[in-house]
This record gives sequence, structure tokens and C-alpha cells, in this order.
Amino acid sequence: MTVVNFEALQQYRRDLHLIPELALEEHQTHAYLLEKIKSWQNDTMRIRTVPELPTAILVRFQGTDPKRTIGYRTDIDALPIAEQTGLPFESTHPGMMHACGHDVHMSLALGLVHYFSQNQPKDNLVVFFQPAEEAKSGGKLAYDLGLFTDEWRPDEFYGIHDQPDLPAGTLSTLDGTLFAGTAELKVAVHGQGGHAAYPHLVKDPIVAASELIMQFQTVVSRSVDPIKGGVVSIGVINGGQANNVIPDDVYFEGTVRSMTRVGLDLMMKRIRQIAAGVALANDITIDVSLESGSYLPVENNSALAQQVITFMQSRDDIDFEVAQPAMTGEDFGYLLQQIPGVMLWLGVNDTHSLHSPKLNIDESALLPGFEALKSLIEWRMAH
Repeated sequence: MTVVNFEALQQYRRDLHLIPELALEEHQTHAYLLEKIKSWQNDTMRIRTVPELPTAILVRFQGTDPKRTIGYRTDIDALPIAEQTGLPFESTHPGMMHACGHDVHMSLALGLVHYFSQNQPKDNLVVFFQPAEEAKSGGKLAYDLGLFTDEWRPDEFYGIHDQPDLPAGTLSTLDGTLFAGTAELKVAVHGQGGHAAYPHLVKDPIVAASELIMQFQTVVSRSVDPIKGGVVSIGVINGGQANNVIPDDVYFEGTVRSMTRVGLDLMMKRIRQIAAGVALANDITIDVSLESGSYLPVENNSALAQQVITFMQSRDDIDFEVAQPAMTGEDFGYLLQQIPGVMLWLGVNDTHSLHSPKLNIDESALLPGFEALKSLIEWRMAH
């Protein structure tokens, strides 16, 4: 019996950390993963690649006595961030980094594939290596392409996301919504520029944009149930080149987040209404783009989440905490809207946040993370 050990998981993680790639461009990552998976292939396994989504990989194990198909998903893309860790296995791709821990996610998934290639599962098992989580809606692309049909459709889906704020190796989830649904907000305010000394002859897009940004704050404070909450934050604003010239246009971007699908839809509706009102009041044109893509709320299935929590709490060899909801976005939310399942945090104990150029996960999380996931899948197959 082959045992997945810490050294193997660490090597996967470090190898993958060297070669981060952006959404839908994960070709070197794909080749690395496929080489490992093919080296373990046997008669119980099927490996599937998809020409329409060329960096995706699915692995299916035939169960010995299947009652269901369990799905496990990992994301494989990285972020456009220049690494600043100074690690000996620092990113070799300039301006790209696994700053969200997808190297960890992939390593655990490889561990699961290796383990179940040596220990045939009782139920059918599908492991999905998903491209484009950080951008370009890889989960939605995969689902819309029909990847999860017939024998490839899981009855339930599981996945993890690393969490620097938790002790290394600690698992955490909840019965309910773990992560928020998010939408990318892009706004173009088109006015009529001119000399700043003659404001009556222009249609000032800076004043209108300022009004719009302030009005957007009322979406959460006055349109959203305060118990449920939400976020509207602006992170980018551009307009003008000289202090005495009113520009024609102002552009700004932000994020909109809610813990429920209904809440996200409401917030997007109110933003469009406010923009239309400000445009009318200022006699200008405002273009609003709101794209949620696959970043829907990560809503854990209640019955499955309760089972996961009960299992984790019953095991002396698993460190577990009940989670609090987070405004983090994750496109596993789209798949959980289609197929019931559960996402969990895995603690990686770092003082730097996700998406930090200095994120340096504690690798001691790898083996307990793998063991907990492997045990959970086997327990679920026995119940």
C-alpha cells in the first residue's frame, strides 16, 4: 500500500509554486499535473482532458461498490502578483505568484489521486483540476461545457481553501454560506470637459463620479438588511490630467459582495438604478458593468455540512473549528449552486494575507490537510 507522505506533498507544492500561471494559461501546470497523474494510472482510473478547456483535468475512479459519485475540486491558476518571499523555490515566472495558495490546493488533490490509485474507493470519485478560479470564471466554463454529465457528474462536491489566519493543519467550515458572492463593478462616467474656470460650460464627470461613489455606499446602509450585510468598495479611480482642466471622462472600479444570491442580485439592481438617476440629474452618460461570473456565494449544503462537521469533531486526529462567514469570493460557489457540496478552510498559519506578495504558507499544514480530506471522503463513502 502506497502511503502519501509529507515529503511528496511538499515536493508537489514547491514544484508548482515555481511555475504559477494565470487563468486559462496554466499550460506548464497542466503538463506537470498530467505527468504525475498518468504515472499512477491503472484500470480503476480514467483521465479526461477537454479541448474546449485545455488546461482542465478530470480523474474518475470506479468505485468497488458505488452508491454515489463523490466530487473533489481543486483550482490551479495563480495571480498577477510579483512574489516577494525570497524563498528558494520562489516563482520563476515574473509578475506571477501562487499568492492564494492554489499550489497547496493542487498538492492535496494530487495526494488524493495518488492515494485512491492505490486504494480503490468504495463510491465513484471524480477529482477536478479546475483552471481560471481567480479570473475568467473557470467553474462556470466547465459546467456550461457539460463536463459534469453522466458518469462524470458528482452527486456531491467538496473542496478546500487555505486560510493564513488559522493554525497550520486546522480544518474549518460551517452550515451555511462560507464565502460571499461577488461582482466586479466597472463604471465609465462620460461628461463634457473644459476649462475649470468655466464650470457652467461643462458637464463635470468628476463631480458626478464623486456623487455616484457616495450614493453607492447607501446600497449597503439603506437597501440591504443590516443583519445580512454586504460590501460595496471602490478600489480604482481615474480621471483628468491637469488641475485646471475638467476632463470628459472618469472611470472607476470596485467590488460588490453579498452572502446570498438574492442579496447580490438586489445590490446590483440598486447600483444600476442609482447610476441611472445620477446620470439623469447631471445630464451625462454613465455606463455600468457588473459581472458576477461564477463568483456566487459559496453556500454549503446544510445536510452535508452538518455531516462534515460531525465527522471532523468526532476525530481526535483532526483539529477542527466551526467557521465564521467571510466576504472572500470563490468561484466554487457557482458549482455549489448546481451540485450540493461543502467547502472548508485549511489553516496555513501565516501573518500575511491571501493575495499578499509575501504569503508564505506553513507547509506543516499539508499532511494533516491531506489526511483529513482523505478520511472525510472514505468516511462519507461508508455512510
